Amino acid sequence: MDNQRLFLFVALSFVVLLLWQAWMKDYGPAPETQPATTVTEQPTTSATLGEDLPQAGVESATKEGVGFVPEEIALNTGQQVRVETDTLSVVIDTLGGDLRHAGLLAYHMNTEPGSPSFQLLNDTMPDLFVVQSGLRTPDGAEPTHHAEYRAEQLHYRLDNNADTLQVPLHWSSSEGVVVTKLYTFHRGSYVVDLDYEVKNGSAADWHGREYRQLQRSPMAASSQSKFIRTYTGAVLYSPEDKYQKISFKDMDERALDRKITDGWAAMIQHYFVAALIPERGEEERYYTKTLSGPRYVIGLISSQETVPAGGSAAFHTRLYVGPKLQDHLAEVAPGLELTVDYGRLTVLAQPLFWLLKTIHKTVGNWGWSIVLLTLLIKLAFYKLSETSYRSMANMRKLAPRLQSLKERYGDDRQRLNQAMMEIYKKEKINPLGGCLPIVVQIPVFIALYWVLLESVEMRQAPFMLWMNNLSAPDPYYVLPLLMGATMLIQQKLNPAPLDPIQAKVMMALPVVFTVFFAFFPSGLVLYWVVNNTLSIAQQYVITRRIERGAKK
Repeated sequence: MDNQRLFLFVALSFVVLLLWQAWMKDYGPAPETQPATTVTEQPTTSATLGEDLPQAGVESATKEGVGFVPEEIALNTGQQVRVETDTLSVVIDTLGGDLRHAGLLAYHMNTEPGSPSFQLLNDTMPDLFVVQSGLRTPDGAEPTHHAEYRAEQLHYRLDNNADTLQVPLHWSSSEGVVVTKLYTFHRGSYVVDLDYEVKNGSAADWHGREYRQLQRSPMAASSQSKFIRTYTGAVLYSPEDKYQKISFKDMDERALDRKITDGWAAMIQHYFVAALIPERGEEERYYTKTLSGPRYVIGLISSQETVPAGGSAAFHTRLYVGPKLQDHLAEVAPGLELTVDYGRLTVLAQPLFWLLKTIHKTVGNWGWSIVLLTLLIKLAFYKLSETSYRSMANMRKLAPRLQSLKERYGDDRQRLNQAMMEIYKKEKINPLGGCLPIVVQIPVFIALYWVLLESVEMRQAPFMLWMNNLSAPDPYYVLPLLMGATMLIQQKLNPAPLDPIQAKVMMALPVVFTVFFAFFPSGLVLYWVVNNTLSIAQQYVITRRIERGAKK
């Protein structure tokens, strides 16, 4: 069997696997969810929605009939309450008390000097993404995310000597029910506590539920890479089914309606996440909705609480609005670190990321960390690679004899293959020996690919010289050209294909890969350049050793 044909197959299979993984992240089959309940239309009253809201139907989301306020295409606004901490720059709107804007102060839009902070939350199209919450009651006035709250002040800043910052908002009904919506921000954290305190000053019992939801539109095409696709959409975690994706397409086809205890819901995108994390031990009903715009909602609603006249009650939720920092996410909620989505090879990718992070603690540069990690992986697979390169060197040594066989038998493939197998057997050469070790290493290579692609630590990380952003393509295409050059050198060290068509395809591969990698993040290309360079050095030494041995 022609070893070069197998080598070509492995190389192309590797590229196909990468593309398949990227495709599956966006367009693969969605996890199974429980069937949605029947949607019913109820008449709208001004007491339910408020006099300033559009008269529209209310969707029933629970068996008990508690509905959710329909959304208008353009979000209405009230007064803006600005909040500054050491990690977040937030805008809370008094209309509903929603989180309308959230800037991440440690992350910038680009690497240009003076670049503004990255805006994860935004209340305008086309990249709308907001956190909404409220209380629902079976009857009477209710503080939904369409209700007007009163703010004590319009600007808050975390003091240098304080660890927390509280932002209260107030709402009250004509019957005497007083609600305080309280946000608590923490120093050095992207976790925000959301609390509701209900004081029932009316003459009757108060019944209500807390709901929290994330509303967003699909990301604008201009915000996404044309060559690197990552998942943007909803995710859900439950102790039973663990981490599940609920894509926008899934929401279009079927609404989620499911009870979960000790779970969470989130909307994720490349590098960043906003998550809703309820109290542990409490059963919540999780739901999704598709709105006009298009906009999509994933949320959760609590069980009904009863507050007697003169009594009070409290609801508590934690929000996470920030980057996908795995260590921090794991401390916030079980399974939240899985929003750093390495796909099916998470079991390999997470140890690789841990090793990469450990190296970075020593060298302090993510580019050099990639170089050293590549070296360690190469050392770990040294013996397998040696087996592969020995097989290729032996095949290279046999190349003249194999060429003469081809000339002798011409188009008689059966006799040619039989003669080749006799030579392999006589020389004790396994034609599969050069490819099988490569196949074993492919899962590790793909896992590292996702580590470098998904880790927010790589975002805008500088390396050296002109390479000031490992998450962006090389602006001068130096690394892709070096990668193509290393592929050409490797081809010179490999045995030449007997089939002229295969030879032409092999010669075209470096050009194809160079163009392909020109649009990849430079951190990924750096890995391939270093890996190819180390492979060339190892293969050159082994090939020279075997060729010198053959001359003696």
